[in-house]
Amino acid sequence: MKLRKLRGLLALASATALVLGTAACADSDRDESGSDDQTFVFGAPGDPKSLDPSLATDGETFRVTRQVFETLLEHEPGGTKIVPALAESYQQSPDGLKWDFKLRSGVTFHDGEAFNAAAVCKNFERWYNWSGTYQSTNFSGYWQELMGGFAKNESKETPAANFKSCTPNGDLDVTIEVNKYSATLPGAFTHAAMALHSPKSIDAYAAEPPPTGQEGSFTYPQYSQTAGTVAGTGPFKLTNWDKGAQQVTLERNDNYYGTKAGVQKLVFQTIKDANAGRQALEAGDIDGYDLVAPSDVKPLQDAGYQVPTRGVFNLLYLGMQQETEPLLAKKEVREAIAHAIDKQSIVNSKLPPGAVAANQFMPDTVEGYSDSVPEYAYDPDVAKEKLKAGGAENLSIDFCYPTEVSRPYMPSPPDIFEILKANLQAVGITVNDKPMKWAPDYLDATDAGKCPLYIIGWTGDYNEAFNFIGTWFSVYDSGWGFKDEKLFADMAAVSAEPDQAKRVEMYKALNNQIMEFLPGVPLTSSPPSMAFAKNVKPPTTSPLTQENFAEVSFT
Repeated sequence: MKLRKLRGLLALASATALVLGTAACADSDRDESGSDDQTFVFGAPGDPKSLDPSLATDGETFRVTRQVFETLLEHEPGGTKIVPALAESYQQSPDGLKWDFKLRSGVTFHDGEAFNAAAVCKNFERWYNWSGTYQSTNFSGYWQELMGGFAKNESKETPAANFKSCTPNGDLDVTIEVNKYSATLPGAFTHAAMALHSPKSIDAYAAEPPPTGQEGSFTYPQYSQTAGTVAGTGPFKLTNWDKGAQQVTLERNDNYYGTKAGVQKLVFQTIKDANAGRQALEAGDIDGYDLVAPSDVKPLQDAGYQVPTRGVFNLLYLGMQQETEPLLAKKEVREAIAHAIDKQSIVNSKLPPGAVAANQFMPDTVEGYSDSVPEYAYDPDVAKEKLKAGGAENLSIDFCYPTEVSRPYMPSPPDIFEILKANLQAVGITVNDKPMKWAPDYLDATDAGKCPLYIIGWTGDYNEAFNFIGTWFSVYDSGWGFKDEKLFADMAAVSAEPDQAKRVEMYKALNNQIMEFLPGVPLTSSPPSMAFAKNVKPPTTSPLTQENFAEVSFT
């Protein structure tokens, strides 16, 4: 996965045993008297990749780091409206080139350093001046997506820098200037990858050796893999990452400037199997978990558990790598694959109520959704005709899919893969199974363009259509393996258009253009559910999956 595709399962017995052992330890810390000196254990469907969100592109990293690090702006609880966070207020210049922020006073980082304008600028200068392997999209993908390239780009594929400067105006006022207006702003200032670190932490990061390896196989810097160095301003502090037990432990930040967290400890325990998550919740070994299996929603509700559902703000798609498999460069072959897929069968059998088949690369909850895109109805006979026209009657193709994970847009990847495989084989395509562990194997392989076919998806970061189609199609991306200069130019034009009403119409035209080209197949959008114990006050669910676990408490 390039950041752009932001982007399996353990055996039930072993997963459950792992949870039981972990939760038993957590239970020993709980105060049954009802005080807030308690531990909340949450079952997450995948492992994080890094404790430094700036280096991440995956939702499981951001789930953890959002509790530890904060951003200048954020989204209102339960919605997509942008509101102040570490900035009390902000103002955009008429041309969209200057952003003035009034910062909160009395805020400190976890290591005791003061939060101020100088600290904000030190973060932006860190990102802007990244070099070497840090310029790989494996690490700086979101910076490149949101703010462009660097002070000195080291690859011709790296976009031009849009960040221009960060200027402190006293202690609590700061101005961030960009070279041109971008539709990624102000959304970028809400993004977990652009959360703010303490100056002391940034100095410690710089003292460590940079990441090693090559595209598709990198090793993260040590500071990002162990607790102790990273420091944010959030309601929780990182205290431990036990990779063997697949759990991350956070403790309440009692010096937090805002409302203190409702529990003393927060544990994210990886539970990669939905059945194991349900059983652990029912046994009282965990207090909540994410991505409830659709068939478990009603039984859990009937038993008195809380099962809140998020709004639909995601997309699952079938990616096609046109460089790795040259036959995919022929539109007739891509059309054949699109016509071969029965999307509705995925919706009916594998997704929760409220899921829908997708016909473009964004859900209909985003402004810019088009009602007139070219569509490719499920029709095996047409698929066979298209394969013949493309000279691919004997097509044999590798199909990668992730294991040991569940995602908001993809609750059971192996099951969805099996439906897609059966669809393709029914029209004469030979499918070669390529299962891979989600992190890092699958993410690295899809990012590096090593998978001819693959399934992956996206949950929106903020409510702007560019965050969907611009994320995938604004520049050449090895995950797709195609170059369409007109499409890239049209993407640049919509990003630079400051008038929102005009942007929306441009997005609609771009959706039509993308589906005419058909780089991949949009599959489904769905509303993922979470589940919580009866004695829990859960966090407000977010369509962006940006839940704030400081809201959690025991009733």
